[in-house]
Amino acid sequence: MKNSMKKIILLAVTFIFCASASTQIIFLETEKFEDKGGWVIDPLFIDQMGSPFLLAHGIGKPVDDAKTVIEINEPGDYSVWVRTRNWNADWDESQSPGRYQILFNGKPLPNEFGIAPSKWGWINGGSIYLDQEDVEIRLHDLTGFDGRCDAIILTKDKYFVPSNDNEELTKLREALLGAQTIDEGDFDLVVVGAGLAGLTTALSAARLGVKTALVHNRPIVGGNNSSEINIVIQGGICLPPYKNIGKVVAEIGNVYDKHDYVISAIKNEPNIKLFLNMHGNGVEMDGTKIKSVLATNILTADRHKFKCKYVADCTGDGAIGFLAGAEYRIGREPRREFGEVLAPEEPSSLSYGSTVKWNATKTKKQEGFPVTPWALQFSEVTVQYATSYDWDWETGFRYNQIEDFEYIRDYFLRVIYGNWSYIKNFSKRKEDYKDYDLTYVSFVPGKRESRRLIGDVIFTQQDIEGEYVKYDDAFVKGTYSIDQHFPHPENTVQFPGEEFRSIQKHCYNPLGPTEPKIPGVNINNPYLIPYRCLYSKNINNLFMAGRDISVSHIALTSTRLQGATGMMGEIVGMASSVCVKNECSPREVYTLHLSKLKKLVQQGIMIPNVPENVKFVPEWH
Repeated sequence: MKNSMKKIILLAVTFIFCASASTQIIFLETEKFEDKGGWVIDPLFIDQMGSPFLLAHGIGKPVDDAKTVIEINEPGDYSVWVRTRNWNADWDESQSPGRYQILFNGKPLPNEFGIAPSKWGWINGGSIYLDQEDVEIRLHDLTGFDGRCDAIILTKDKYFVPSNDNEELTKLREALLGAQTIDEGDFDLVVVGAGLAGLTTALSAARLGVKTALVHNRPIVGGNNSSEINIVIQGGICLPPYKNIGKVVAEIGNVYDKHDYVISAIKNEPNIKLFLNMHGNGVEMDGTKIKSVLATNILTADRHKFKCKYVADCTGDGAIGFLAGAEYRIGREPRREFGEVLAPEEPSSLSYGSTVKWNATKTKKQEGFPVTPWALQFSEVTVQYATSYDWDWETGFRYNQIEDFEYIRDYFLRVIYGNWSYIKNFSKRKEDYKDYDLTYVSFVPGKRESRRLIGDVIFTQQDIEGEYVKYDDAFVKGTYSIDQHFPHPENTVQFPGEEFRSIQKHCYNPLGPTEPKIPGVNINNPYLIPYRCLYSKNINNLFMAGRDISVSHIALTSTRLQGATGMMGEIVGMASSVCVKNECSPREVYTLHLSKLKKLVQQGIMIPNVPENVKFVPEWH
């Protein structure tokens, strides 16, 4: 058949499985489809379900077909297996919003997909006779509501059933796809995560002569500050007593406004190599040191190895530290552990929630939206009249922000779709919204909290409130108040256990907004975070910068702001250069070479060749 797309040529591979029989299997990863149409690659849950997948994220409008061409060497009847799920099944498995068809040479298989199973698994799609050498396969979305397809298997053995066990599936993938491990070479520093903290770490280190790899699992950099999530930088920078700390943060600014500049700054720095679409999900250890970081290319499934002297975990989740066996914490410590009076009396798994960005746009014509009986249901009592998200659209407080992240994201989608459907179709104010169209819903949530890796110092509430002065390595200025988030009490009454709106508590103030916030009066004064919070206590060559540094939960509520996390990256970049030049550990920077780090902190990072149109913003509040 004629087709302008490059064909994916799949060789029939013999795979010996436990019954000692053999069968020919064609294994097709959907993220490798040559033309993805309107489907997008979703890599957010690789560690939980094993692979990136294609997502039909059409916001209620069916997306264009994803399609590819494969070569069939042996005509005959093929059984078709599809790895998929009904993403709504956690709430109601009888309703399936993410339905789609799979077409072979324009002919749909008899079954629709996205209806089952309730968790990721294989569904038998029936059999099809293939007698052409070239076969076009299409994913045809039926709803626009987030159907998902991970992989397709074709086999002539009608008795073959693929395993739903992740480990067995990984072995099957490796056997059939032959994914290779690519050695990317030796680096002084491997930075995993290119949010603001990772960017400032990499640029600072490289400008001080450190050979750096910057590994990031998205196609664009910025993390929570990227155009995918759009969280603005907040927190003061370039402030006394270290006015040169924050210069790289100022250079970068809000990445969602300056992505091209940031990419050019990285590419123009000879000591950095940038690796996008690389999910860091493995380490090789030498005792208590990481000797290599392993990452999976989410587009090709190839493994990449980065040999390293030092690693900076800027993933936010402490993912590399976790894999290396670093000590970490999650959740809220009890009041008695550190004597923090704002901490709960007993330990709690209650955490910050995550936020999904969404916006509706006013148009010049009447816009409809589907009725969504499968989504969260609203009434005039519970409806949220709005045309966009705000910071307090937040959910997942009672769930694990790593292991339950697909559930958290999908629940937020049900909230947004259900609320908008009610407004447009049933609310008493639907006339006010008739010209509004739901134009943007991110499928990448902005996360506030997960693991916190433990360093030689755990920064606490008391340190924020003035005790930081005891640290001779306190360099990173924090200017934000202690800002706890809780499920909004009214939302708890309406949606108990599944809240999606939050409320603040600033320092000792009652729940709710605190205006004006006056340092030293009703909120804490600025403070300084010590360097010893920025390296691991038990992994001897591991740094961290971002929300995964060594702090208590109460301290995190202030230190997490991106102005501060970006400055953490600058300090880590400086410390890594001291390590490389003196062949020492991150801990020995403090015990043996602190004066050298202090000198760099006083000097700051030189910003080379900044274009005139790039503005240095000295301070955010």
